[in-house]
Amino acid sequence: MTFLPETGYVPTDEDRASLAAWFAEYDAHSAKRDVERMADLAVFPLNLVSDDSAGDGRAAQWDREQFVGTMTHVMGDGSEDITFESTRTPVFLSPAMAVVFTDSVMTANGETQQLRYADILIRRGGSWAFQTMIQGGWGDNL
Repeated sequence: MTFLPETGYVPTDEDRASLAAWFAEYDAHSAKRDVERMADLAVFPLNLVSDDSAGDGRAAQWDREQFVGTMTHVMGDGSEDITFESTRTPVFLSPAMAVVFTDSVMTANGETQQLRYADILIRRGGSWAFQTMIQGGWGDNL
């Protein structure tokens, strides 16, 4: 059982629904490998936090061009079949900030891989956008 931290803010049904809708849109763009539309759902400069092969923590900031270039390379050209099944646990810090922990199973060409990562999202003008991506193992690429 996962116990969420007390943040002092209790999210509304609309908070939860709007965040879930944002992830549904992002996942749909990811499935199509529409990296430009994925980038439309971010705030730049985008913060990235990871660790490298030496075991050291790493952080970087990417502009839109670097995000699009790197994600296009990582996600491929669409020739291989990739699916994600994700369980997300949002922790709302306020009506406009959420840290979302994701446990995901990625299947590519019949091979599966388990992923765990976190995103920090902010809401501006009524719309969510991701601002920080956190996942282990990518630090050598930052």
